[in-house]
Amino acid sequence: MDQPGALSVVFGMIRVLATTRRPKFGGLGTIDHSSFGVILGDVARTGGSGLSDHIDALRSYSDQMASVVPTELGRDEALSYWINLYNAGALLLAAEAQVKGEASVLRIPGAFGRPFVTIDRETLSLDAIEHGKIRRFGDPRIHAALVCGSVSCPTLRAEPYGGQNLESELEGQMRSFLSNGGSNLRSDGTLELSRVFLWFGADFVRPERMPAFIPPSKKKLVESLSDWLPVPVSDVETVAFQRYDWGLRCSVG
Repeated sequence: MDQPGALSVVFGMIRVLATTRRPKFGGLGTIDHSSFGVILGDVARTGGSGLSDHIDALRSYSDQMASVVPTELGRDEALSYWINLYNAGALLLAAEAQVKGEASVLRIPGAFGRPFVTIDRETLSLDAIEHGKIRRFGDPRIHAALVCGSVSCPTLRAEPYGGQNLESELEGQMRSFLSNGGSNLRSDGTLELSRVFLWFGADFVRPERMPAFIPPSKKKLVESLSDWLPVPVSDVETVAFQRYDWGLRCSVG
């Protein structure tokens, strides 16, 4: 499966940041994500093979979220809102690929860069939501929470994220990702990390600058991940990055 070009990805991020409003929050509003929870629960029970059966429900949920004014939400409620909305869009993209018989979401024209939803009079793509909204909250753990409908992406929680328990949910998701495919310590001391940490490692080392772009050293990256890694940092001799498999799959658990 072809990999996205590094330069095109970086330029795409910069373009998104230049054209997307920063997320604002500070209200006391809450959101009911139960309809998304029903979808996630069903996909978790049946597997991703029948994801196309949920296209109408995913569109309905996205339309419901489009009526929300994010500035009326508190910080954690707003971040949960954007994460859930992004993941719903990624599942829609995967469902479209499934219907069209494509082997990857990257085969869908426009994929993550095409218009997806209009929020508070701002039309957003999935890329705009990820890089222009979610990463600007300054919490690198979101990289274990966002999915892309592909083999190598993190497993999606079987429940939506929520403002009340977001801290424990993101913490658990990071540990789960690194313990279930996101990292692997070989017998020679090589720590194999998901390519997510190659692309977004700077966010973990410099979260106060998110979105961060200057790649960190491998040593600093491992140190920044030490609280979540299932192995002691002292056992790591060197770091390698896994190849990212963009093959179509939606894993919910």
